[in-house]
Amino acid sequence: MPLQWLIVFFAWGGAAALAAVPNLRHATLANVVVSGMTFMLALAMASEPYAQHGWTHTDTLNLPFILVSTFIGLTTAVFSAATLDREGFDHWRIRAYHAAYQVFMGAQLLALLADNLGVMWVAIEIATLATVSMVAVHRTPAAFEAAWKFFILCGVGIALALFGTIVLYLAAQPLLDDATGLSWNALMGVAARCDPATLNLAFAFLLLGYGTKAGLVPLHSWLPDAHAEGPVPISAVLSGLLLNAAMLAILRAKAVVDGHPDTVAPGPFLMALGLASVLLAALALWKRRDARRFFAWSSIEHMGIAAFAFGIGGAAATLAGLLHLIGHSLVKSAIFFGVGRAAQVKGSQKIAEVSGLVASHPALGWGLALAILAIGGMPPFLLFASEFRLLSAAMAEWPWLALLLALGMLTAFAALITVLQAMCFGERTPDVPATPGGWRKAAAATPLWLHLAAAAALGIAMPAGFASMLAMAAQVIG
Repeated sequence: MPLQWLIVFFAWGGAAALAAVPNLRHATLANVVVSGMTFMLALAMASEPYAQHGWTHTDTLNLPFILVSTFIGLTTAVFSAATLDREGFDHWRIRAYHAAYQVFMGAQLLALLADNLGVMWVAIEIATLATVSMVAVHRTPAAFEAAWKFFILCGVGIALALFGTIVLYLAAQPLLDDATGLSWNALMGVAARCDPATLNLAFAFLLLGYGTKAGLVPLHSWLPDAHAEGPVPISAVLSGLLLNAAMLAILRAKAVVDGHPDTVAPGPFLMALGLASVLLAALALWKRRDARRFFAWSSIEHMGIAAFAFGIGGAAATLAGLLHLIGHSLVKSAIFFGVGRAAQVKGSQKIAEVSGLVASHPALGWGLALAILAIGGMPPFLLFASEFRLLSAAMAEWPWLALLLALGMLTAFAALITVLQAMCFGERTPDVPATPGGWRKAAAATPLWLHLAAAAALGIAMPAGFASMLAMAAQVIG
């Protein structure tokens, strides 16, 4: 079995096994083992030449995100092992949570690996349903409401994306057979000979559909609720993984449409949605009082920044967008590790009640402070490099829009500094009793610092092979 298939079915096989494990301690350990093996398979895949196997393939665009996704999947599993006992799950919800987690990971990897755009659509839908079930696992009214909103809005989005996929298939049908009609590589080869009006229609629906999953305005309102009401570890994979898969689906569609000289340029539409997301999120951040909702709105802002970069197009701006997606995945998941742990030790996720972390929990407080600075684009973290590249490219081509983007980013940064001051350096609030210590405390803190180290290392000295893959991917998708 090729590695592209093995890594997906290994995660789904792990889901089937975890569905039968009712004990929390055994299930969390097994979840870490499955996630660790998946990461090892991703490293093995990275050492092989790019290849296509049926409906799956590896290329310069998906391989970096496969590595990042499996890394975050592993660290989130470790964080779950350390903190999930505070969620109060019974044996049924333990099974549901861990099984859904591995179903999500397998679907996420399939969405990234899929060469067939229909298979990609199915994989993203499976990933969405898995995360909906995890958001609802607490079975409280607020959790059910968040899961229902997630399901309805993303259901609308995925229906639009399905229609766009069908239209794209119709555009290429006279030139390709049934087996290759939705192959991305085959579509890239015939894009210049497809009907431009049909390609335009397809992209419009794909952008709206997958833009919903990516958290872009105006169909973004599911995201804050899903982050706030689901189990603590789920926020990390929602922001760090699912949003990326949806954005990469948009990029593959954009590359096909860009391949025809007579289509309407998709860049301005991406720039418009991206800028609207940045500006709305920058204002909304000032009204948030719940820490997880606050950083969920920050995810909307950063997906808007990436969309704006991809809308500008060209190798430099597109590379900045790819770097931004990776940096956001690493740092935002680190923030949710820190915020989730802080909410557990303080007994609340309200910003006013999670205060003085540097004084009461120095490792957690300083780690969260650095992560907030990193998500704000401060050096030496990767987001500084991506935002600097983006603003340089934007000033060269769209100076007035670049000023609006910079204004939104500065407004959001000011809100981040306000929250950093309140949560990390404010007046110390009391802890709840019986806060776990020992190995659980160390295991809960390790993923946060590991992600910060990775984001700093990539920002200072990115490995040459990784940088080369991203540069080639930027040239392919334009």
